[in-house]
Amino acid sequence: MKRREACGLIAALSALFFGCARSTADIPAVGNFDPQRYMGVWYEIARLPHRFERGLDFVRAEYTLNSDGSIRVVNSGIRDGAPRSIVGRAKLKSSGAATPKGELEVSFFRPFYGDYRIIELGPGYRYAVVTGSTRDYLWILAREPVMDQEVMGELLARIARWGFAVDKLEFPRHSAAAEKNATRSPAPDR
Repeated sequence: MKRREACGLIAALSALFFGCARSTADIPAVGNFDPQRYMGVWYEIARLPHRFERGLDFVRAEYTLNSDGSIRVVNSGIRDGAPRSIVGRAKLKSSGAATPKGELEVSFFRPFYGDYRIIELGPGYRYAVVTGSTRDYLWILAREPVMDQEVMGELLARIARWGFAVDKLEFPRHSAAAEKNATRSPAPDR
């Protein structure tokens, strides 16, 4: 009987621990994804909070296609007046597919990779909504540091319907002067 109780306790704790983070498997990644068009600079417009981005403003990501098909990722921003950056590597999950999906694996600490799922792309790749494998991760990215408010409103409504906590979104600050500073070679944030 004790073994059955122990197994029940372990199952209940596992359900509690792993059940808190709802999967995004029911939200399809974009189809017909063109990695070349995704390359370049993206500004972080909104995000769900995480300790690795706490206090970070003027956030941007730059994606560069490597000759081996992998993608160089440089995330940068400013925290407490100091430039910060981290360099990672991403790879398409469907690299051999005729029409790849917007699903990548990204690593900033190899050999560990996490899901990077593009669940919406704006016309002309002007904005993107990105998540991970759970609804605890969400970013709204755009090619410009400011988004059209009507488009933003539509995105927020859709994101809420998908089950993300839009009331917890953070909106990092952006300004021309800070962007100029962020483009200088920031010191790695290790």
